[in-house]
Amino acid sequence: MRKTVYAAGALSLAAALAFAAPAQAGGKHDGGRHHGEDAVLSVLHGVPGLTVDVWVNGKLTLDDFKPGKLAGPLKLEGGSYEIAVTAANAKSADDAVIGPVEVKLREGRNYTAVAHLDEDGDPTATLFRNDTSPSPRGQGKLTVRHVAAAPAVDVLAGKTPVIEDLENPEQEVLTLKAGKVSAAVAAAGTTKPLILAKGTLGVAVQVVDSGKWRDHGRHGR
Repeated sequence: MRKTVYAAGALSLAAALAFAAPAQAGGKHDGGRHHGEDAVLSVLHGVPGLTVDVWVNGKLTLDDFKPGKLAGPLKLEGGSYEIAVTAANAKSADDAVIGPVEVKLREGRNYTAVAHLDEDGDPTATLFRNDTSPSPRGQGKLTVRHVAAAPAVDVLAGKTPVIEDLENPEQEVLTLKAGKVSAAVAAAGTTKPLILAKGTLGVAVQVVDSGKWRDHGRHGR
């Protein structure tokens, strides 16, 4: 499995890394891509205080989608899709408050589309590709994504930055020993955890299935 933490911001964040699940049956696995399979798309609502509808190719796909919710995964054929986000109960995708934006999905790959605020607080959307490639035995991958209306941040383990100058809407991937990981978010270049106004920022966690373990350094003789 992969844990993906959206660093929408919080005083602290924690994620428990587990062993990767076996690869799904069917399709050829190649560097995180399963040939011959549909693309997989999840949608995260990261715009605070706004219930929305999500439209795909002009069709209402997610109705009354609330902040902080993760929908999917949806299985879609590889190709181009137009995604629009409207206020709840809009009559059509023409009333979009975000988009419409065109996204290209490749077969066998795993994506998360995030509706969020940019650094200046304006609504936007970002498509992320989820890393489903195998991890070394006994390790897992933690992806941190900054999708908050905030400047660059550092992610700290204790007082030590493990991710530096993470800007909206960038991401960083860490490969870590399986187990519990506690971390804090601080303004870039500082070590004091951010103290945030209640209800303005939060953390969303997504678990993504991955392939089989890759066993490094062990070869039969």
